[in-house]
Amino acid sequence: MKRLLIGIFVMGVVYGLMPGYSSLVEAKSNILKVDDDGVQCPEAAYTTIQDAVDAANAGEKIQVCPGEYDGALVDEEVHIKGLGGATIVGGPAHSSGLTQGFRLLAGSDGSSISHLTFTEDVDLTIMNGDAVNDVTIEHNTFYNQIQAVSNWRGDNWKISHNTFEDLRTRCGGGIAILVGAFDGVQDAKGSVVSHNTIKGTLHVDPDDCGGYNGTGIVLFADYRFGGAGGAVKENRVVQNKIALTSDTPNVVDVAAVELTDTRDDENVRDIEDNAIGFNDLRGTEMQIVLTPDNLDNFNDISRNLGNNRGHGAHPSVFGPGGN
Repeated sequence: MKRLLIGIFVMGVVYGLMPGYSSLVEAKSNILKVDDDGVQCPEAAYTTIQDAVDAANAGEKIQVCPGEYDGALVDEEVHIKGLGGATIVGGPAHSSGLTQGFRLLAGSDGSSISHLTFTEDVDLTIMNGDAVNDVTIEHNTFYNQIQAVSNWRGDNWKISHNTFEDLRTRCGGGIAILVGAFDGVQDAKGSVVSHNTIKGTLHVDPDDCGGYNGTGIVLFADYRFGGAGGAVKENRVVQNKIALTSDTPNVVDVAAVELTDTRDDENVRDIEDNAIGFNDLRGTEMQIVLTPDNLDNFNDISRNLGNNRGHGAHPSVFGPGGN
């Protein structure tokens, strides 16, 4: 990269006479529970998250009890929530050979993943694998991932109140949050990245190729390897705290925030109308990196703590209350 008893009772009786109503209520209220050993949640019907995902109806909730689990391939809307100590230690293989936590596939629009802990045994933690929209990723903890949350070609994601501690590279990666496009067809618009804490050390692989930066948050139009990029627009990066240092900066350094169009051409732009503000970047030496350099002319970058403390953009640009 340089990357509510009467009234209710009556209503209940009337609605109860409607064909299919009771089954509709059951479907909407159903919660599938997962427990790896049946100890913490003996009523749980599933021992793996994948089995629960496969059994779920669209829109159902999956609660993951304390324990260690593999992640899953998700192909419909589900709402996965960890219960006090649910930890992801593996998952489906990526085509690169790396381990994924969750891969969101076609049909999973509107899903959410929350309150889980991901260990460094997972490389590519949450991947948008099929231009999935309207996903919520919140209140998770990520330890030492290569690439933690990767929203490729998705609109209207909410990535908030997560903690990322340490990152690592492997001739690429070293990224906490990515919002990007690469195929020239599906764009990445309207996502909000807010109230995340990204901290610690970027651990550079001893055999790393180098020549790029790791990053806390990146907006990325990717034209590498024959890619066709795409618009990365109208995203908001607000109220995040990023404090990162690289252990081998002469090979791979680390930036707090990057906006990168890999063509590095000031005469064309896919990254525009994004708002980056009210972030605390003071714990990272290299705070905001733009490729090409003139992207600040087409994006609102202002009111960040650190080297960029501009007062040019009105707070309304960054959303209500700047959040």
